Amino acid sequence: MKDDNVLKRLRIVEGHLKGVIRMVEEGAYCIDIIRQIQAVDAALNKVSAQILDGHLNSCVITAVQGEDPAERQRVLKEVLEVFETSTKV
Repeated sequence: MKDDNVLKRLRIVEGHLKGVIRMVEEGAYCIDIIRQIQAVDAALNKVSAQILDGHLNSCVITAVQGEDPAERQRVLKEVLEVFETSTKV
């Protein structure tokens, strides 16, 4: 999967993360660092949602419409596992 929009967003997140690293190196105020980390988390969550949307609208639809019941189960199980992992703290 190559998605230029996803790559663009990830490069933006990379820049923000480098900014967080710089803040830690420079001894910035802890709450300011935490706020920036939360912004990076939120941006990564948006990228994950975008990738999941693409997956649901391509791979999952193909598997669900396909003839192989085992493949349908596998793909649906993957989606469930990703959701379960994302809700763990």
